Amino acid sequence: MSESTYREQALKIYPWICGRCGREFTGANLRELTVHHRDHNHANNPPDGSNWELLCVYCHDNEHQKQLDAARGQASSPASAGHRVATHNPFADLKDRLAKKKP
Repeated sequence: MSESTYREQALKIYPWICGRCGREFTGANLRELTVHHRDHNHANNPPDGSNWELLCVYCHDNEHQKQLDAARGQASSPASAGHRVATHNPFADLKDRLAKKKP
């Protein structure tokens, strides 16, 4: 099955929305929406689309970079790389603050 064929099928099956970031696409920017193979096997193209998802070019690149990093044994997130992760939640006491403002 050629790339254009599975792309055309995927565009008929799925809504024109990136499966990661939720960005919506129209005919004008549809070229920026790509077909990602979930199992990373470009030869696996079942007609029901179960191995595909539509991703914008940015999310698609990120998805492949994560796989390359994992293959090299590199961490894909700051937390797993030993970096400190922000723990402050600026909205933690929002409900209490709003309750105090009421007359």
